[in-house]
Amino acid sequence: MKKRIAIFASGSGSNAQKIMEHFKKNADAEVALILTNNPEAYVLQRADNFEIPSHVFDRHEFYETDDVIRLLKNLQVDLIVLAGFLWLVPQSLLKAFPNKIINIHPSLLPKYGGKGMYGDKVHNAILAAKEEESGITIHFVNENFDEGEIIHQSRFRIDEGDDLEMVKFKGQQLEHTHFPKVVEGLLKKMRS
Repeated sequence: MKKRIAIFASGSGSNAQKIMEHFKKNADAEVALILTNNPEAYVLQRADNFEIPSHVFDRHEFYETDDVIRLLKNLQVDLIVLAGFLWLVPQSLLKAFPNKIINIHPSLLPKYGGKGMYGDKVHNAILAAKEEESGITIHFVNENFDEGEIIHQSRFRIDEGDDLEMVKFKGQQLEHTHFPKVVEGLLKKMRS
């Protein structure tokens, strides 16, 4: 039976798109569901384009009911991927899917992680600190923002004159290259 992936995203969903593309013709795994806390998120359109079902939830449903967990269990989801999802994952979801929830972060953790550190805020902090390199981190999710066990890191140089857009571009290239492969690798480990 195919391994099933659920992707949580809050915004555009470019990483979700790369994962959907990667698994579109995969014999062993598929993206079964896209979930978002933002009814305006472009990731919903991306899910539509791939004919993948989506689910929009609010704070009450996510934190005070088991509806999302039930939905994931009913779909027999094997791995949950956070791809630009900005809410802290509740304990109930962590318990229901132990070591089966991963996240991507746009810096080399533990640097520039934690509550409120996402997107441009991360890149601006890196530029302000005059770092010579940055990168991406893919990690398991635990009860704290960006503190779970690291699965994969990739780096890029920050060249003199690199601005916010260039740093974002370099980071996104790494995300789009590595995230789908790391997801696939984790699913393969689950099979063996």
